[in-house]
Amino acid sequence: MTIARYSLIAAAILAITACGKQEQPAPAASAPAAPPAAAAPDTIKIGHAAPLTGNIAHLGKDNENGVRMAVDEINAAGGAEIGGKKIKIEMVSEDDQADPKTATTVAQRFVDQKVAGVIGHLNSGTTIPASKIYSDAGIPQISPSATAVAYTAQGFKTTYRVMANDAQQGKALGEYAVSKLKLKKVAIVDDRTAYGQGLADEFEKAAKAAGAEIVKREFTTNQETDFNAILTSIKGAKPELIFYGGMDAQAAPLTKQAKKLGIKAKIMSADGAQTPEYIKLAGNDAEGTIASIPGLPKEQLPGGKEFLAKFKEKFNGEVQLYAPNCYDAVMVMVAAMKKAGSTEPAKYLPELAKIEYSGVTGNISFDDKGDIKNGAITLYQVKKGKWETLEVVGGAAAK
Repeated sequence: MTIARYSLIAAAILAITACGKQEQPAPAASAPAAPPAAAAPDTIKIGHAAPLTGNIAHLGKDNENGVRMAVDEINAAGGAEIGGKKIKIEMVSEDDQADPKTATTVAQRFVDQKVAGVIGHLNSGTTIPASKIYSDAGIPQISPSATAVAYTAQGFKTTYRVMANDAQQGKALGEYAVSKLKLKKVAIVDDRTAYGQGLADEFEKAAKAAGAEIVKREFTTNQETDFNAILTSIKGAKPELIFYGGMDAQAAPLTKQAKKLGIKAKIMSADGAQTPEYIKLAGNDAEGTIASIPGLPKEQLPGGKEFLAKFKEKFNGEVQLYAPNCYDAVMVMVAAMKKAGSTEPAKYLPELAKIEYSGVTGNISFDDKGDIKNGAITLYQVKKGKWETLEVVGGAAAK
């Protein structure tokens, strides 16, 4: 009886199991395989650092827009062909506030994000401390605007710049002031930054060598706007020329206050003041100011006219200063990656050192320090509210 009961239970279980099974449909005819989707481009990050807030944010945005223009053009073409793959670029832009300490924080952030390279920084005073961090990490850095000699004199293999340095710029300005303008009594003011002081030192060296007497040497900061005490002291020395080493945000009020005090001396500065913003801030008092910029006049750059037109259309504004150099810095970095067939810094860095690239700003190649070869300097003067070219010194175009 027990055996019979178990047999009945087993039969019931089998029946339930059989009822629970779903009939499987016959396999469908296999559809033709879809063609493989095109591989999405890989993406790399390139860092950009400049002051995007503060009194020279207009220059930082100008730099950022130059980088953005290059990145957008590369990506619009489907990316750069590197090592047999299409590579798109993501610009990672940071505000270093023109502050050395902030710049090192930004630099470490870039390292942590594993950027493939850095375009920046704008100021020499931020570029120099940041460069040690990039060097330690082996990340190539191309500054489009840091002109201090000290930047490339550190012996780092990762530091490059795409414009002439302050030794060339200060020499051109000092010689022009004394030999061409015949101004012998000179006062010098600088903002104590690596850029402003370094440039003023080079100007003083060249002016003295040409026969000038330095009647006053004063200094301020890159945040100051009241220069009356300094200018009153300078007025008593009766200079024929006041040279200012610093940026347009200070150069403009210094110029206005000098005129208000009745100082007759000519005003001279360099690339930090050779901007549309300087004329806007100084107004009529800007008239006659002389300033320089590393490189050829914008309109005379090999790709200048086309670049200026595209820039204006894209950003609805004029180039302030370094945007063409930023554009070329990106293109030079990518060209080195293409030659190396790799976006890895250690692999493309040797190609960057020996690159020969024809860009918007001219032919770009580097010496063993990372300085651009055959850098030109252009001198300008404000005439009728506009910067007009006076002279081009050095560079292939001046030969």
